[in-house]
Amino acid sequence: MSLELEELYQEVILDHSRRPRNFGVLENADVLVHGDNPACGDEIHLGVQFGTDGRLQEIKFSGQGCAISLASASMMTTKLKGKSRAEATEMGRAFQNLVTAGESEQAKSLGDLQLLQGVRKFPQRVKCAMLAWRAVEQALAQTAGEATVSTEADAGNR
Repeated sequence: MSLELEELYQEVILDHSRRPRNFGVLENADVLVHGDNPACGDEIHLGVQFGTDGRLQEIKFSGQGCAISLASASMMTTKLKGKSRAEATEMGRAFQNLVTAGESEQAKSLGDLQLLQGVRKFPQRVKCAMLAWRAVEQALAQTAGEATVSTEADAGNR
């Protein structure tokens, strides 16, 4: 990563972690997912409201965690709002590939989320970046109700 790109990465991560977008409790959420990363203590509570067409009409999160966890959740909710389930699922796969394997053609659809690709050098940080994505993956598998996910569950599949 070039010095210029690394500075932008740090700036964007700090901005989203200090002033997270879509932060708060989503009243009347269709799906609520609690996610945790026991390795470092990150916690997320994700609320999703689906439109009549199945799109992610509204998505919010609350919780606590490191700068990478909060920034990833903030950037993710901004990017996924208004997307269909299929689009959100595809973006989740692209993000996972980005932070575990590096750049891919699909990563271009992620916009600023591409700045998180540097976490792949730090396996424990990959879990921080993936926590919100694990939660939204669970939310997309449901139409209503509550669920819990962990970065430690199915670790061999991630």
